Amino acid sequence: MPTSETRAPTRWLPLAEARLAMSPAWQRWVGSRDSLTLRLTEAGAPRPFRVRLLDQRLDAPRPDEARALGIAPGQRAWLREVALCLGERPWVVARSVAPLTGLPEQELAHLGERSLGSWLFRQPDLERGEIEATTAPAGFHEASGPWGRRSVFRRGDFRVLVQEWFLDAMADDLGLPSR
Repeated sequence: MPTSETRAPTRWLPLAEARLAMSPAWQRWVGSRDSLTLRLTEAGAPRPFRVRLLDQRLDAPRPDEARALGIAPGQRAWLREVALCLGERPWVVARSVAPLTGLPEQELAHLGERSLGSWLFRQPDLERGEIEATTAPAGFHEASGPWGRRSVFRRGDFRVLVQEWFLDAMADDLGLPSR
């Protein structure tokens, strides 16, 4: 699999533009502004929801991630990659990136196999930026899917870019169209 340094940069589109190529069913998933964790748990019931931690480290984000967060290219940040599973089947893979400035290290370092969303949506005064979408693959996981989305969440000095890719397994299990 190409590394983030060798693969082509991900092309992100504003949601309004991406929606032109998106079915109504996918518009509801990609455009939702509530907790994806909660939506997946409800849609996948009675299968148990589970977060599988793939990687968590301090590293330089990809150039498009640094731009989205307004940080210098090559600046180290907190990176976390997970698979959101129903039963043992991954439905979504997610990559989160947060600058070290304002990082609530105690809370995030100990998330383990809990979803970032379960922590984020409990924060007072949380602001979510505009949603962007892509058809490009995640680049850190071998599973593919029709859509990815991302947005920046802010609370005071803290900000985190949350990127989520909906996988073919989810589309198959829920009977969603290919796009």
